[in-house]
Amino acid sequence: MVTGEELLTQLNKSCLPRHVAIIMDGNGRWALARGLKRIFGHQAGMESLREVVKLCVELGIQALTVYAFSTENWKRSRLEINFLMGLLIKYLYQEIDELCTNNVKIKILGDIEKFTPEVQAAIAMAIERSQSNNGLNFNIALNYGGRFEIMEATRVIARKVAAGKLDVEEINEALFAGHLYTAGQPDPDLLIRPAGDYRVSNFLLWQIAYTEFWFTEIKWPDFSRIHFLQALIDFQNRERRFGG
Repeated sequence: MVTGEELLTQLNKSCLPRHVAIIMDGNGRWALARGLKRIFGHQAGMESLREVVKLCVELGIQALTVYAFSTENWKRSRLEINFLMGLLIKYLYQEIDELCTNNVKIKILGDIEKFTPEVQAAIAMAIERSQSNNGLNFNIALNYGGRFEIMEATRVIARKVAAGKLDVEEINEALFAGHLYTAGQPDPDLLIRPAGDYRVSNFLLWQIAYTEFWFTEIKWPDFSRIHFLQALIDFQNRERRFGG
């Protein structure tokens, strides 16, 4: 089997994707296949996330966006939701020192007002502690939906027009993008989706217009440094024409 070090030698570090997005899928199925409760899959998936963040820092990738909790995930059982929220709190408090040591800046994409005060406090802590960092932009999508994001941006722009602060003719793609959660960051160059599903699941709908997709059957808890490097190498072997 090829090693991570061997894959690193194949990687052209001068043309890495600026922004990588990941739909962290397959945690529940990973656990059920092992006779475990779904929550243990989420716990195992945190290790994969740590590895990917470390590798993004190592390679100097500008932005990483992970889909952690969607607006549709509220349909899951209360037990699973509570476990996910507890896992998020634990991750932020345990990892923040290392993230800051590695100059990682945390940003939350989504509407966090529905979360408990404990979750919101952990989020506020992580954002405050990392706000002056200027390395990897680590975007965590929480209570996030692509359609909701677009509607919210539209509402803000409409209010500015109604208040006379913006002329309709000034609205263009750049202005609209500036009202999204990812304002100021490049659109994803690469979207990774593990666990064998082939859909975008309401994730970054505006931003992925020209994103390259990389799919794998590997479930997220088994997703390793090697798989991430394979995705990057495959990305570098593609010709991106952007409609041209």
